[in-house]
Amino acid sequence: MKIGLALKELHRSEEELAHELLRISDRHKVDHEIFHLAKDLARWSQQHVRAIAEIGRRYDQELDPAAGSEPGAVKAMLEKSSELTGRRGPAALLLLRDLREVYTQAAGVSVDWELLAQAAQGIKHTDLLELAERCHPETLRQMRWANAKLKESATQILVS
Repeated sequence: MKIGLALKELHRSEEELAHELLRISDRHKVDHEIFHLAKDLARWSQQHVRAIAEIGRRYDQELDPAAGSEPGAVKAMLEKSSELTGRRGPAALLLLRDLREVYTQAAGVSVDWELLAQAAQGIKHTDLLELAERCHPETLRQMRWANAKLKESATQILVS
């Protein structure tokens, strides 16, 4: 059975998504909506990472329950650069790139949740299926948020 490998990949993907959301939150601190909402959405992925690590033990996976965050010096530098540049010029284009990255990462995590849910149904592991059913909708919400922000920002940024 390869469920353990699927959990390991999902754990890695969720951890990267949490990290990316925290990174753009700090990088775009001037935009309060992005700053606060990205932090909230990152917490969902951090919770997913803990839940995956917990259930992973049942499938012989030792996964770290702590999702990473920015190191102090890097975080301070990103915050300062965000304050100085705001949403002008290259910073605005960077916002589009960052939102695109969140969208594509969340889409990948969504696929991982789907795969895990299908396998859980196939082997009738209700605990694994319940985890997927609880976490996957939050991942879809992360993806929809990034997509909506891209649509909202793209025209103004690209034609200005």
